Amino acid sequence: STWQYRVLLSPSSFQHLSVRRPSPRALPIHTNACTAQRPPSRNPTLASPQKDGGEQEEALVTYDDLFETAQRLSRTRGTYERVLRAFCKRDIRRRGHVEFIYMALRKMAEFGVERELAVYNKLLDVFPKEVFVPRNYIQRMFNHFPRQQECAIQVLEQMENYGIMPDVETKTLLTQIFGVKSHPMRKFQRLLYWFPRFKHVNPYPVPQPLPSDPVALAQLGLQRIANDLSCQVTVYQEPRSYLGPDALEIRLPHIVGIQSPDQRELLARHDCRRPVFVEGPFPLWLRRTCVQYYILRSDPAAKEGRTVDPERNFYYPLEMNFDLERDLGDDDELDVEEADEGPVFALCQLGTGDRASLAKWISGLQLTNPTLGLAPVLFRIRPGAHSLEEVTEEPGAQQMQQ
Repeated sequence: STWQYRVLLSPSSFQHLSVRRPSPRALPIHTNACTAQRPPSRNPTLASPQKDGGEQEEALVTYDDLFETAQRLSRTRGTYERVLRAFCKRDIRRRGHVEFIYMALRKMAEFGVERELAVYNKLLDVFPKEVFVPRNYIQRMFNHFPRQQECAIQVLEQMENYGIMPDVETKTLLTQIFGVKSHPMRKFQRLLYWFPRFKHVNPYPVPQPLPSDPVALAQLGLQRIANDLSCQVTVYQEPRSYLGPDALEIRLPHIVGIQSPDQRELLARHDCRRPVFVEGPFPLWLRRTCVQYYILRSDPAAKEGRTVDPERNFYYPLEMNFDLERDLGDDDELDVEEADEGPVFALCQLGTGDRASLAKWISGLQLTNPTLGLAPVLFRIRPGAHSLEEVTEEPGAQQMQQ
């Protein structure tokens, strides 16, 4: 028996008893033919913290310390995989692997490995093999080891959120860990079924990864807004920097504009007595990057009033047509809502949304649109961000566009 009792009799009183219970040995609950023949682990155990009186107390080991120590060295894929190997070598039975995997999932974005398929496979390799496989139909009918299966499903769901297609190695690992008839394997089969069908469903795909060049990123955003193959993209200014007269570095932002032949024709027919407006910035999200763009537009033209003959009004029509085959409620016409918005003549994307950069864009448009030099230009600039923005943290329930 693991219980040992020691009775200490004090000389003053025989009624006070002191019982000491040593910590029992950890016995393996689930073993198989592979793990039963393995030698016991020779890794040194962690020392428990001591109180002031010299007694030791049990301490809860947090796996966050492993990743924090690794982050002090470098936040790379090699460091992340080194933490996974250190946990696997720590104990043969992989005690606490569920909590470790949950912590590793949260730390993937900090190490920049949230889109690496090989890292997800190594994370699934942390599970013990052939331990959670159901042995009979009763275990298969009930949810066998639900915490472990739910943890594996969370790994596959994070792969789904980032649009990562599992491979044959992922299937082999899930078969060795949970068997063929399990919930993680069913999740794996659903990913293989739906991912190829949704991969090319978007008619306007966004490349992955996005181009790092701001000019190329601006061209991508403007072409996505225009949605016209006849549009012409013009780079009015490349981003560069130079030293000023006071040895100060002066940086010039990029200026990229887009205009179609139809917009150029509309601007040529514009009345020079009416002003045109530069409005913005307006946000456009390309995956996790926000691009700000500006538009050149004018107010809608005033509708010409038409005098109606008193005899040609609604109350006294000269002619009435009735369709007896249709009821009054059968209205097959589309309900088109007319918005009082003026025409948009051009669009642009700037590195910095100051008026000096917008004035350079207007000056560049005047070379191909002489009418613009005769009409007054008014700026309607809203306060806010005028440059590129990038989200550093991924939202929890965000669905990735394919």
